Amino acid sequence: MAKLFGFEITRQGGNDNTPSFVPPTNDDGAVDIEAGGVYGQYIDLDGHARNETDLINRYREMAMQAECETAIDDIVNEAVVQEDKESPVSLNLDGIKFGMGVKKRINEEFENVLRLLDFSNYGADIFKRWYVDGRLYYHNVIDITKPEEGLKELRYIDPRQIKKIRKTTKKKNSNSVELYQPVEEYFIYNEQGLTGAESGVKIAVDSVTYATSGLLDKDGKGVISYLHKAVKPLNQLRAVEDAVVIYRLSRAPERRIFYVDVGNLPKAKAEQYLRDIMARYKNKIVYNSSTGEINDDRKHMSMLEDFWMPRREGGRGTEVSTLPGGQNLGEMDDVNYFKSKLYKSLNVPASRLDSDNAFSIGKGDEITRDEIKFNKFIRKLRIRFTHVFDDLLRKQLILKGVISPEDWEELKDNIYYDFKADSHFSELKNQEIMRERLALLTDYDQYVGKYFSRKQVLKDVLKYTDEEIEKLETDIAAEIQSGDISTEEDDGGY
Repeated sequence: MAKLFGFEITRQGGNDNTPSFVPPTNDDGAVDIEAGGVYGQYIDLDGHARNETDLINRYREMAMQAECETAIDDIVNEAVVQEDKESPVSLNLDGIKFGMGVKKRINEEFENVLRLLDFSNYGADIFKRWYVDGRLYYHNVIDITKPEEGLKELRYIDPRQIKKIRKTTKKKNSNSVELYQPVEEYFIYNEQGLTGAESGVKIAVDSVTYATSGLLDKDGKGVISYLHKAVKPLNQLRAVEDAVVIYRLSRAPERRIFYVDVGNLPKAKAEQYLRDIMARYKNKIVYNSSTGEINDDRKHMSMLEDFWMPRREGGRGTEVSTLPGGQNLGEMDDVNYFKSKLYKSLNVPASRLDSDNAFSIGKGDEITRDEIKFNKFIRKLRIRFTHVFDDLLRKQLILKGVISPEDWEELKDNIYYDFKADSHFSELKNQEIMRERLALLTDYDQYVGKYFSRKQVLKDVLKYTDEEIEKLETDIAAEIQSGDISTEEDDGGY
């Protein structure tokens, strides 16, 4: 087991005998380098880390835009529901074959993980940070003299200060095919930021918990945020909004056009005469009553003021006309188009961001396609975010001796996380579903025992599991025996 700055947990035997001709999957944003000289490991890090820092800065700037912030808040509030005295997420161990004692210990350690994250208070902030940056890093602090006590603290690491490095080696086999040998992974941390000019602290991979968005750039080498596809629509929206403001400022006022008769004066004298006329009307003598001073408040020529045009002999003489202001200053179709395009790039239904639309609990024929897609998008985000819980729970259970690394490989795919839904709207939704099921149950009642069995109706209509049906029958039998219900009340078979 390699000893770096921190700690490392490995399975017995490792994976030294698993070469492949395909390089490791790079969906975690690690910089792939080939084993070589001392400074070879920083070659790829130079430009890549700098670009990644610029990307994170851009994402954070985007999150401060009003339209983006509204959409992000809607996504975060939907993904992490925080209510008083209730945890936003719970552990589901129904698929695990371990005994109740082990399950209880796993639940206890998961509660410790949530406590270390302070997820009940800062769950939405943590999720938002991960969603905007596209990555999330925590340093796992333990007591190195008593590692069996588990994690002591989790410290957030700015993603601009840390980078994962994956070192690979290639060897030719007997058929002259180059095979990628098992990788060495570690993190490089620099408090000043990873610009490639400085080296950093080398940290064991298990000393850091991290989760990425899982999205990669077009080259498949760098992790990007879910905000990345909104970069262009947001820039377009900003440009159009700025153009609208500039157009309105320049076209809103009415301006006068002075056609000044200069007769047969030569060009130079005609221009001087025109300037004299302009100065005569542009000079503005102002009396300041507070100081008793008289000031010449001269107004200089600008695009928002009047126009002065010379007119030669034979014209209509001196004339003053008015240039009307813009007539279509209230048109916002182009701005609304790019705003709608921005919302689509963020996967948020535009109806959610329209304050004029009332909330609907959503009957079967009222749920829009966009809402269904948005719900699936939220589920996908939750699944990706739970990699943080997986990693922290794995380390906590192994350090405290609840399970072994081999046990974790067996049970990790059967651990699920149940995120809390909005209680008010979920209750209304469940009531609507139950009402429809009971109405359907009434239609089934006359066919029970003829075309359908009682158990089949309970499973297909009421969606009961075998365990729930068994418990239902036990409870009904107990209530009949105690006299709480009579056998006549049970004639319906339910």
